[in-house]
Amino acid sequence: MSKILEEVLNANACYVADFGDKASLALPPARHFAILTCMDARLDPAKYAGLVEGDAHVIRNAGGRASDDAIRSLVISYKLLGTREWFVIHHTDCGMELFTNEIMSDLLSSSLKTASIDESGWHDCGEGSGCSDGKYINWLTIRKQEESVLEDVKRIRNHSLVPREIPIYGYIYDVKTGCLVEVPAATAAGAVA
Repeated sequence: MSKILEEVLNANACYVADFGDKASLALPPARHFAILTCMDARLDPAKYAGLVEGDAHVIRNAGGRASDDAIRSLVISYKLLGTREWFVIHHTDCGMELFTNEIMSDLLSSSLKTASIDESGWHDCGEGSGCSDGKYINWLTIRKQEESVLEDVKRIRNHSLVPREIPIYGYIYDVKTGCLVEVPAATAAGAVA
């Protein structure tokens, strides 16, 4: 058993011992909202948004981007589980700002092993074989946070399956302060018509 697996299972055993009445939580989120945010381990949506179990849906992916799957989850969140407001929350110092589609495609074509970065850029370890399929994926990299939040709010707002009565708010989480900073243009684009 790996050390990580052992740690996770031990933590789960402690959680189960203190589970209490969580089995009675309702399926729909109690506060009727959803957050689309980044998978970055420095972000804890429960803490920065004041959540407890059962409060809200939190959808996470690399960059907190409005991918087809993220929009699918938001639509299910609304249509079947009653969320009425959505937040798109990106963050400062995001790893998605450190590469482009071309860099990712090139790295994957030379090796599927973990790459490294230093002051001169990305480097592949050179082990194993690569795959050219990476060039067919839009990795939804980020050039500027404000632009990507606005782009994602607009992509969600303009999707044919998203009702106009759902307000969509755009924010950037500051990893140095913990503060949520509004992107006014994004919130305006996500306003109820």
